[in-house]
Amino acid sequence: MKVTDIKTFVVDCYRTNWVFVKVYTDSGIEGVGEATLEYKEKALIGAIEHIKEYLAGKNPLDIEKHWHDIYRDAYWRGGAVLMSALSAVEMALWDILGKKLGVPVYQLLGGKVHDKVRIYVNGWFSGAKTPQEFGEKAKIAVKRGITAMKWDPFGKNYMNISNQELDNALECVAAVREAVGDNIDLLIEGHGRFNIPTGIKIARELEQFKPMLFEEPVPPDNLDALKAVRDKSPVAISAGERLYTRFDYKAMFDKMAADYIQPDISHAGGIMELKKIAAVAEYHYIPFAPHNPSGPVASAATLQLAACCPNFCILEIMYSDVDYRKNITNENLEYRDGFITIPDKPGLGIELNEEECLKHPYQAHTLRHYSGALTDIRPAKTEFYF
Repeated sequence: MKVTDIKTFVVDCYRTNWVFVKVYTDSGIEGVGEATLEYKEKALIGAIEHIKEYLAGKNPLDIEKHWHDIYRDAYWRGGAVLMSALSAVEMALWDILGKKLGVPVYQLLGGKVHDKVRIYVNGWFSGAKTPQEFGEKAKIAVKRGITAMKWDPFGKNYMNISNQELDNALECVAAVREAVGDNIDLLIEGHGRFNIPTGIKIARELEQFKPMLFEEPVPPDNLDALKAVRDKSPVAISAGERLYTRFDYKAMFDKMAADYIQPDISHAGGIMELKKIAAVAEYHYIPFAPHNPSGPVASAATLQLAACCPNFCILEIMYSDVDYRKNITNENLEYRDGFITIPDKPGLGIELNEEECLKHPYQAHTLRHYSGALTDIRPAKTEFYF
């Protein structure tokens, strides 16, 4: 079996663009992956073209060799662009292998530890501005069976936050906690925006609401800063969506800088690289909670991985999406009581509809975190998944 082509499909999805990768072979078996890299899609496509030059004519089943050689020969190692491109292609190669052997990818990685995995939802708050609106939307999510939810209540603050702005954020958290009760887990997102004293101050104020975790309180490029917050935080700290490969994670583990790790399968090297990261986290007794706010292919790949990781804890899933998400793949998630069942189809268990992808071409989008438009992540017409 030889690789004959690699194509990218960039699909506008309102808040960003999904980037799907498809690897074709001379045997007719095709594999899909996802490399969605918000707001840097053009650079990503160029990186995938470089990988295509390397992989053309090679056996797609030699996954570990290809990952090693592509990473080694890049010279400028790591980083979001290269690793996202490599992640997507690696996913697609696992998909090909699973299809060839007629088994789901989790079976190739040692088999299932979990038949189903717990989820928390992102995007449930779409359009909410006031604490009352957040509370009402949280009630709707709980009625749909959601048991854990995440959001960023901090507006457009960066590095510092005034007492008044912090009070506004805490009022929002209080409204959601009151709306859903004590049995629902709340995950508070920081988006890596604060300095050390502000991160500590926020963490101490959040304690009263018993959050499951406070995510990325400081920027991702200084793990000593993250540890400084964790050391003084009364609530659990999570991080890692902007770390790439086991080599970046080594520093995270050496410092014990986070209580939960959140590598992203679309950015940190793909399925096997996350499996290796999760294994190191396991012997540090750190829960594995993958970052996954992306599209349907990334979700499919992360579910396969979560199935076979003993220290898997909880998985991020988008609560709603553009209404045409259901047309671009054959995604069919089985959800019940806060859990998603692991699919058993060969490979990743998902197929891409190329024609539907082409109906929603690239659109330029910009980061919303510091513009005050953080909750505007969905168009008026959306599709609910749970």
